[in-house]
Amino acid sequence: MRLALVTLAITSVLAGTTTSTQAQDLAAQEVIQVSATRTAQPASSIAATVTVIDGEDIREQLAVADSLSDVLGNLVPAFSPSRQKLTSAGETLRGREPLYLIDGVPQSNPLRNGSRASYTIDPLMIERVEIIHGASAIQGMGASGGIINIVTKSATNGSDQEFVAGLTTSPDEFSDGLSYRAGYLTRHVADDWQVVAGVQLRSTGMYVDGNGQFIGTDVAQGDTQDSESFDVFTKVGYRIDDQQHLELMVNHFNLQGNGDFSPVNGDRTEGLAAVSVKQPSEGDPAENKVTTATLTYKNKSVSGADLNWQVFLQDFSALYGGGRYGTFQDPAYGDDIFDQSRNDSNKFGSRLTMNWSAGAVVPIDVSAGLDYLNDKTFQELAQTGRKWVPETAFVNWAPFAQLRYQQNGLTISGGLRYEYGKLKVDDFTTLYAYNSSFVKGGQPSFNELLPNLGVVYEFNDALRVFASYSEGFSMPDVGRVLRGIDTPNLSVDSFLDLQPVIADNREVGIEYRGQDLRASLSYFTSESDLGARLQPNADGIFSVARERTEIDGIEFSASYALSNAASFDLNYADTDGKYDSDADNVVDTKLGGRNIAPRRLNLSWKHQWSDLINTRLQLNTLFDRDIYSGAQAINNFDGYQTIDLQMNYDTPEYGLFTLGIENLLDEFYLTYYAQTAGADATNFAGRGRTVSVNWFYQF
Repeated sequence: MRLALVTLAITSVLAGTTTSTQAQDLAAQEVIQVSATRTAQPASSIAATVTVIDGEDIREQLAVADSLSDVLGNLVPAFSPSRQKLTSAGETLRGREPLYLIDGVPQSNPLRNGSRASYTIDPLMIERVEIIHGASAIQGMGASGGIINIVTKSATNGSDQEFVAGLTTSPDEFSDGLSYRAGYLTRHVADDWQVVAGVQLRSTGMYVDGNGQFIGTDVAQGDTQDSESFDVFTKVGYRIDDQQHLELMVNHFNLQGNGDFSPVNGDRTEGLAAVSVKQPSEGDPAENKVTTATLTYKNKSVSGADLNWQVFLQDFSALYGGGRYGTFQDPAYGDDIFDQSRNDSNKFGSRLTMNWSAGAVVPIDVSAGLDYLNDKTFQELAQTGRKWVPETAFVNWAPFAQLRYQQNGLTISGGLRYEYGKLKVDDFTTLYAYNSSFVKGGQPSFNELLPNLGVVYEFNDALRVFASYSEGFSMPDVGRVLRGIDTPNLSVDSFLDLQPVIADNREVGIEYRGQDLRASLSYFTSESDLGARLQPNADGIFSVARERTEIDGIEFSASYALSNAASFDLNYADTDGKYDSDADNVVDTKLGGRNIAPRRLNLSWKHQWSDLINTRLQLNTLFDRDIYSGAQAINNFDGYQTIDLQMNYDTPEYGLFTLGIENLLDEFYLTYYAQTAGADATNFAGRGRTVSVNWFYQF
């Protein structure tokens, strides 16, 4: 089946080579610069699959989506279906976790991954999203599935102001299902100064499924429904002279649940979804509170190089819901204890990059730099003040160098990144549920040399092929490992599960970009000798299993302009993966829904009906997936389809009005995660028919 699809896709791509020379010239003029590679590099010279979601695409999708995860799921099929919750656990790219960045600053928390990295900024502040598919170390650790770089808005020549407002509700429940948002952003350029400032306020109501019931709230991991959020953003740039530029960016994001609803468990065996009732939930509502700040200095002439030096800070605090889990019980604190956890992480880092452009004699670009990260993280049980994960300090140094040779349509790039990391953990004692085990602290360190090599060949201005090998580096959630120790007198220095995860990524692809037809196809593999698969205990609390994993898949995308007014888009992804369940170094069991997305097809049709009116109709299809251990099926996923409709009315005087209808046919379905990885308490349905009305005004 996969071979047939590859053959069909290659035929489709090569068929486009009959397009006219004029079309090739037009394609050549469109150069998309991708900053996620640490240089302003054209997408056509990158030996990997690259997706750039611009501001217009984001605005279109937000008419029928609630978050960045929804947007990624609708436009990038290799990205797992959105959980539609505050958590991003189980949302992977090519079967592994991506690294989220904001202007190059890592949002992930390597020491205690709370799966909140995609909820640290409001979409109003986003100018575009750059996605590099597949493992990469160029941005540091965490990018075993790829890089998702969120580029914030910047000032352009002159000044403008932007107002946004919107309402969203379910036709089945107007009052409690009502959400509203309002935002303002201004950009101003005066002499040597560039200023951007914005604020966005959101109040999100309850989600309603296709049966007209309130979707269950995820009190454990957190939920975006029944919540309030705000984002305050500013970016100030100053041109020192023709060579030097200084820029300060600060973003503060806060999302907090209201706690007005409580969940009622579903029944997975009976296919009954978890729902919500209007009753205050126990404990404090879940919260995300994140401040990210960067100071960037650029100099175009330092020893013949273009220098970019960025220092950054991030203060991250995430409160999770609670329960009366066995893990939280301790006779010293009473009987039947309710508790909930909080992750706190403080990061300080520096990223120095120097780029030497190709000279007239030797067509080679050189990039080199040094990254530094200092991360202090702990996890506490917020109601009783107990440390669940002790304060853990991580220091990471990483020098790197990249070369790029480019001539006569051939681009060869390669480089090395050396990772040195050291953990520091003091002596600690685990919770009562883990036998109150004393653990001797330590300072384990590790060294990894991570190579990458890529080749791109452009047959002409429209057609290119590429092949690449790269290694990604990530930590196996140190906090989960440490907190789960139940054997006394172990030493952190000798505990095997602190070893990093190295993902070997190989990819080959072909891409055609003409005037009317654009298409791309890639095949990839990703292997780890020592992976980090999460597995739940009886409480639903996860531990880390270190096993060999192997993942492979294909991605295909195509876009065709039928006329100046109509275009069609198709995106397809098929990923599969296995792990070694019996420690014989041979993979034998399929990875489940926490890692691997189902086969997925996204189709869309855009039509410009007049100068003022245009529409977009999109179909999202998730195919059935059976998960086997040997010959025995251990989990089945019943696929589903949803249709979204978006309509724009763009007036010259009063701005842009949009009407969005998510799940137009009001399909009832249980989400992919619920069917493949959830429990009765998390057997959540997806959103039913949801209507949004938005207004954008810019002057």
